[in-house]
Amino acid sequence: MPDAASTDHPPHQSHRQVDAVLFDFHGTLAQVEDPVTWVLAAAATCGRELDRGKATVLADRLVTAGRAGGPLPHRVPPGLAEHWADRDLYAHSHRAAFTGLAATVATDVEGLADALYDRLLAPEGWLPYPDTEPTLRTLHDAGIKVAVVSNIGFDIRPLFEAWGMSALIDAYALSYEVGRTKPDPAIFLRACGMLGADPERTLMVGDTPADAGAVKAGCAALVLPAAEPGRPNGLGATLALAGCSA
Repeated sequence: MPDAASTDHPPHQSHRQVDAVLFDFHGTLAQVEDPVTWVLAAAATCGRELDRGKATVLADRLVTAGRAGGPLPHRVPPGLAEHWADRDLYAHSHRAAFTGLAATVATDVEGLADALYDRLLAPEGWLPYPDTEPTLRTLHDAGIKVAVVSNIGFDIRPLFEAWGMSALIDAYALSYEVGRTKPDPAIFLRACGMLGADPERTLMVGDTPADAGAVKAGCAALVLPAAEPGRPNGLGATLALAGCSA
């Protein structure tokens, strides 16, 4: 019988449930800035200073038309249908889809559609959740590998670099690079392969049913509700499931 007082292994390892955690990006680790701030900042880069009332009306119209990181558009114009379908598989389609949707909204700010999209690529256009960095750091310090698995059409590595979190991420499985989108099991399996992790010892954390598709790849899944920017969204629950302390 093993000696109950044995200290051959650190306590967190003896109780660990998983060896790796996969995280969705948008709605799980970070949220896009509020729409009015988004519009005001983009207009400023175009040399226009909008009053808040006008920016609010414009922001409502742009979100309805379709904003990356926002709700799905009510209608996609036929001319954008192909780019929309491919938005998470090709960088050019992602940009064309969202600048095209923004361009359907009448505005007197020249170049606004492109400026709005460029804001999406900037660290300032996103807000990491308050519990993102502490959760990632605790996992990192516990020796648990971490990957970000995202349906996305642009590189998010510079965002983590700017936020000082790049050292806490071991791999990125981004749909436009992998050629697969969630809930396809292939993207989760690719992420596990990048980490050298067994899917059965891997946890996927996200905020949509697409993230739960990891179950078909053999992973466990935790689906959390997306929170508003700046509010904790329950990421700490990951630590208990991973078998390490906060």
